[in-house]
Amino acid sequence: MTNTVTINNQPHSKQDADFITPPGKIPVIAKVLTFMVLIVLVFTGIANLLPQVEGQAPKDVEVDLGALTMDTYIAMGETLFKGKGTCTLCHNNLGRAPDILVLNMEEISAERLSSEAYKGEAKDSESYFLESMVAPSKYVVPGYGKEGDPSPMPTIDKAPIGLSKIELGAIIAFLQAKDGGEPTVELPTDALVVEDSSTSAEAPQAAQNAEEVLTKNGCTACHAALESTAVIGPDLRNIGARSSREEIRESIINPAAVIAEGFPPIMPATFADSMMVKELEMLVDYLAASKGDTSSDAGSLSAEGSLQVEDSLQAEGSLQAEGSLPAEGSTQTQAPNETEKEGE
Repeated sequence: MTNTVTINNQPHSKQDADFITPPGKIPVIAKVLTFMVLIVLVFTGIANLLPQVEGQAPKDVEVDLGALTMDTYIAMGETLFKGKGTCTLCHNNLGRAPDILVLNMEEISAERLSSEAYKGEAKDSESYFLESMVAPSKYVVPGYGKEGDPSPMPTIDKAPIGLSKIELGAIIAFLQAKDGGEPTVELPTDALVVEDSSTSAEAPQAAQNAEEVLTKNGCTACHAALESTAVIGPDLRNIGARSSREEIRESIINPAAVIAEGFPPIMPATFADSMMVKELEMLVDYLAASKGDTSSDAGSLSAEGSLQVEDSLQAEGSLQAEGSLPAEGSTQTQAPNETEKEGE
């Protein structure tokens, strides 16, 4: 058996013959190189489609208390409200929470404090605004959140937002003054350090895990995830059982592409812009693996807000349905037992 072949009247080894192309045909090596170039272009295109974060990490700068006036303190509060406090993520015109920037909050606070439904401890607008930020479950505005459950609003003096007492005071001053009111908060006398968004040589720090991504971006304010049971948006604890990785990624990058039935389209279109690619991929991996507790008797919340039936039979022989509920309240349905059916 010979190890050579004849091509164009010339002897060649079988290994070389694979790379020798008869006249009129495209060389194999050209096909391979073309394929490799196409693959590189495809992945380059995908990388350009993913949200990128450019810019500099914020740095802390010390404020001169001697030069601090109430006007600058109010301006600081507005900056914190729209920035570090992440307040506008929910308090906007999308209906997720009261649109504070267009409401007269001094009048609103007076109305709520005089309401019989109010069970908090605040006595005036200053203490009401503070209570709303550090103990949001003391009073949940009707129509937002679910009765009997903690407020979907995060406690913003705790991680991950972590506003200081002085920063909270600045936001209160802003809320009191924005509609012409007179701030009652006192100017701070302690050393004041606030976050400056100006450029810095330091690089932005990525979240270390998916749980940090969820809290960092305020996901738990609207979605049931981690320790949150919020019902404003679809439940994320079993999203992996309902959606593919591609669908989850698309819902983050382009929230308006598919709207879950029973939920308003209130997720910001620019939500993914605040994430690094690494954070996005960690979040997608985490959510794709979140398939709910299949061993639990009670039905889990579904993306469509539908009721799922509990597996165990009740004492009367009926099935009790339990599942996700609209943000305004809760309902339970119970099937009639056979005796009641016959009596009818």
